Parts: sequence; structure tokens; C-alpha cells
Amino acid sequence: MIKKYNPNDVDSVLEIWLEASVKAHDFVSADFWESQVENMREIYIPASEVYVYETESKVVGFYALYENNLAAIFVSPAFQGQGIGKHLLSHAKSQRSVLNLSVYKENQASYRFYLSQGFSVISEQQDVHTGHPEYTMSTGIT
Repeated sequence: MIKKYNPNDVDSVLEIWLEASVKAHDFVSADFWESQVENMREIYIPASEVYVYETESKVVGFYALYENNLAAIFVSPAFQGQGIGKHLLSHAKSQRSVLNLSVYKENQASYRFYLSQGFSVISEQQDVHTGHPEYTMSTGIT
């Protein structure tokens, strides 16, 4: 079930974000992701419109929108491959007429997932935080 985030979800969301980020982005040091946890807690999550996916009253995935950007979408690694990401992405797309996101070029699994869900590459640039190449993708012309 997808529901609006509430502050009681923060520890679950941060745990999912960190575990899934380290797993999906093995080309970036785990130390980098760990160094970003407090920024997620204090800046990014509060500034975003966040929804969580619960199963058996446990948060197992979430997404965050900031304006027309899908700032984050993560599913707990233990629950990946069950369609939760597709449900979250479909819900996110229903919230905006155009949705943009950034994905690391090296994260081919996520890149292919976004292509399969109707996103197109609109630009390629270097991520200012990690120096790794990333794509900007969109569901529409921006």
C-alpha cells in the first residue's frame, strides 16, 4: 500500500535509502552515501513530497518528489524484484504531468527500468557530488 510519508517513517526511509544506494551504486564509495544520511534527514526529505510503500505495516520502499523531479525512488533490497518499484513509479507519475529524474550512467539496471517505464534521456552530464556521469531522463518534453 502506498501512503503519504509521515515523520515516524524517517528511520525506515533512511535505512532503505542507504542500503539500496550502496547496493545500486557500487561504483561510488559507501562512505559517500553514509556521509549523506543527515542531509537526507534534515534537508532533502523535509523539502520533498514523499510517499512510502508498506507491506504488513512495514515501510519497504519510498519515493520523493521535488517540484517535477523524482528526487529519489528506492526499494529495500530484500523486497526488490516484486513490482514495488513499478507501483511507486506509477504513483509518482500520477502526481505530475511531466516527471524528470537523474540516474547514473553506470547504474544500468535502473537506467533500463526507467526506459521500460516510458522515460527518455534528455541530457547527459557529470554529477557534481560524485563526478560520475549521469543521465537526465523525462516522461515528457521539458
